[in-house]
Amino acid sequence: MKIAQRLATMLFAASLLAVAGCASTQTKEGTGEYVDDTVITAKVKASIFNEPTIKASEINVETYKGVVQLSGFVAQPGDALKAVEIARGVKGVTSVKNDVRVK
Repeated sequence: MKIAQRLATMLFAASLLAVAGCASTQTKEGTGEYVDDTVITAKVKASIFNEPTIKASEINVETYKGVVQLSGFVAQPGDALKAVEIARGVKGVTSVKNDVRVK
C-alpha cells in the first residue's frame, strides 16, 4: 500500500511541475499565450493583406500577450492609420503599437 501512495504522490508532483513549466511570467509567454498570439498575428496579417487600399507587402506584424506591433513601410500616411485601425478590430488584440513609417 505504501508503494501505491508513493507512486501517486510522485505522479502528482510530476504533474504539478509540468503545469508550472507551461505557465507564463512577466518576461516569458506560456504555451497557451504563444498559440493565442500566433493566431492573433495571422488574423491581423490576413485582415491587412485583404484590405485593397493598403499595400501590405512591407508591413510586419508581431504579437506578444495580445499587444500587436506593426512595423515596416507604407506609401501613404493614411495606410499606416488604416493598418492600425484594422489591427484594433481583430478579436484578442489588447493594444496596437504603430512603428510603420512612410517611404
